[in-house]
Amino acid sequence: MSRRDDIPPTRIPRTASFVPPIQREIERMIGAGELVGGTRINESALALRLGISRGPVREACRALEQIGLLRSELNRGFFVREIGTKEALDLYDIRAGLFGTAGRLAAAIITTAQLREMKDLIRRMDEAIEASDLATFYTLNNEIHRQVVVASDNAKLIEMYPLLEAELHLFRRRGLVLPGSMRVSNDEHKAIVEALSNGDSTTAARLLERHILAGKARFLRTLGCSAAIDARPAPSLKRVPADS
Repeated sequence: MSRRDDIPPTRIPRTASFVPPIQREIERMIGAGELVGGTRINESALALRLGISRGPVREACRALEQIGLLRSELNRGFFVREIGTKEALDLYDIRAGLFGTAGRLAAAIITTAQLREMKDLIRRMDEAIEASDLATFYTLNNEIHRQVVVASDNAKLIEMYPLLEAELHLFRRRGLVLPGSMRVSNDEHKAIVEALSNGDSTTAARLLERHILAGKARFLRTLGCSAAIDARPAPSLKRVPADS
């Protein structure tokens, strides 16, 4: 029997099974601001904290490099990727179109169970707002956006979403730090879910586009350059009442 045959068959699956949760943990750390652009990933410290070997951590970092969240340097390891303002704004614009499409499709087919889950997320976000818990709000915010995309039942859109969303972790959270931003954002979620509940595809699409563009405007305000770059909604969005 060869040495390869002597390796217990559980080793490879077990290592592989660690990778997705490690990947999610690194994404959470970036989204929560624990890891910022340019920060080196300390693979040994992360492995020690999670109680695993460095192998799965390295694999998770490679996966995150493929979707653009990390970058690697020869003999130095992995670093959180830094993203420029122009690239960030381009991502917001793409995301606005994607979510508008998701809302239009979802409104026609969304289930009672999906609506119930979204309303529960909104309730939990309200609790996070009352507790001034930005980290929890950010996680729940990501989840309700993901559920809108899933509710569209469009396989290609669902496939594209994680790749786009991963890069947004690099900068999106900062817009929620502005005073009152979490409350405004969750009020927008409530209006979106109401449109989805009513099966109103047109309103759901417009509100979702507007929601993303509002996030873009908040991001610009954190940079102090909103006057330099036009973040106004597209003309088609102006038909949505300001208090919706």
